[in-house]
Amino acid sequence: MHLKIAVLPGDYIGPEVMAAALPVLEAVLKKSGHTLEHSTHDVGGAGIDNHGKALPDSTLEACRAADAILFGSVGGPKWEKLPPAEQPERASLLPLRKHFTLYANVRPGLLLKNLIDTSPIRPDRIPNGVDMVCIRELTGGLYFGPKSTKEIEGGDIEAIDTMVYRKSEIERITDVAIVTARARRKHITLVDKANVLQTSVLWRKVVADRIKATAPDITLAVMYIDNAAMQLVLKPSQFDVLLTENMFGDILSDEMAVICGSLGMMASASLGANRNRHGLGYGLYEPSGGTAPDIAGQDKANPCAQILSAALMLRHSFGLEAEAKAIELAVEKTIAEGIRTADIAGGGKAVGTKAMGAAILARL
Repeated sequence: MHLKIAVLPGDYIGPEVMAAALPVLEAVLKKSGHTLEHSTHDVGGAGIDNHGKALPDSTLEACRAADAILFGSVGGPKWEKLPPAEQPERASLLPLRKHFTLYANVRPGLLLKNLIDTSPIRPDRIPNGVDMVCIRELTGGLYFGPKSTKEIEGGDIEAIDTMVYRKSEIERITDVAIVTARARRKHITLVDKANVLQTSVLWRKVVADRIKATAPDITLAVMYIDNAAMQLVLKPSQFDVLLTENMFGDILSDEMAVICGSLGMMASASLGANRNRHGLGYGLYEPSGGTAPDIAGQDKANPCAQILSAALMLRHSFGLEAEAKAIELAVEKTIAEGIRTADIAGGGKAVGTKAMGAAILARL
């Protein structure tokens, strides 16, 4: 198979972790007889600096021509004084999601047994680690609903963000959760705020009806967002697949990441209805940890999330399960042998970004 991907490293630590991930991706494909074609393009702050906008036309065109996008991280203090709509994340990631209808964010929450000591959760609460997946709706809700800011009577200022969801949007993200749950423990927890929000009332009805009609083998539980945030800390093992709307998923998945030891370990896939040249899902794959300006350029960033995002790309956009698993096992073996970056070293000796990437590459 010939894989064609658009590589968008982004800002601060983005290029550093991407530089560690690409050799791993190239090696695992070469070993299995596949070929990789990739081109690198500016996005986020780099796009603003070099092209005048966060998502340059040339970058978007390269993404259209590719089978998938391997994304780094965007944003940071350098561009925070720009108008909100022009800042790197809002002006690059959100348009990419909308343009390619990437409505489903799949974020695995895996705490390896060898990393239990890095989690803020007491070890006796997670004796076997943590293994869950958050399925977050990605193109609806408050982030994409109508917005306005205006001066009202008395000189006050009013800002409005509107949460909008349609039945069809909820059904399609529920279908992603069903497929995910069937490959795991066949349990979905819907997280909402149905005691307050009308959109959550609709979510609860549509999800229940969809599972009853198409997936009676799946067990459905429902939980309010405030309770879910607490239960993630109290007993994370109770969760298998978390299904949630956009904003709740944004918050919960970051909480899940910290529970799992470090944002530097958290990969994600953003998927949609579009297909690539191979007839498989077009997607955008990125780490969840952000640009970490405080450690950029110091060879301290954890490249695991970027490397694991490449594994998710092989699985979802190219159907290369064996190659994806090989990368995941190489990461796991490296950590089991005590080779770790500072964020997961637990006070022990830490290696740098380049050394971590090289160690994973050596264990493929």
